[in-house]
Amino acid sequence: QVQLVESGGASLQAGGSLRLSCTASTRTYSRACMGWFRQAPGNEREGVATIYPPIRRTYYADSVRGRFNITRDDDKNTLYLEMNSLKPEDSAMYYCVASNIFGRCPLTAPSYAHWGQGTQVTVSS
Repeated sequence: QVQLVESGGASLQAGGSLRLSCTASTRTYSRACMGWFRQAPGNEREGVATIYPPIRRTYYADSVRGRFNITRDDDKNTLYLEMNSLKPEDSAMYYCVASNIFGRCPLTAPSYAHWGQGTQVTVSS
């Protein structure tokens, strides 16, 4: 079982930038799909960005494409989400996820077996 620990959440004003980090307790899932999801109160969990580490192929939700960037530092066993031009609608709890999926990395929550506890991002207008 892997433990995923997110950090970097904050409260900030619209237009700002933030970087979230997620450190995994093991490297067991380091070559499978990983990613970030978010959930705002009253909403379902939404896939934000995923990455297939072996070839660094990335996938983004339409709502964040061009503003967010997902990367992974293999040496640090850490996943990042750089968020730019933040909007109030980006406010949510952000979760790091890991999986046993290889190849295409879906943006659907049931596909991911391992979830962190989340880090809160609040964007004010």
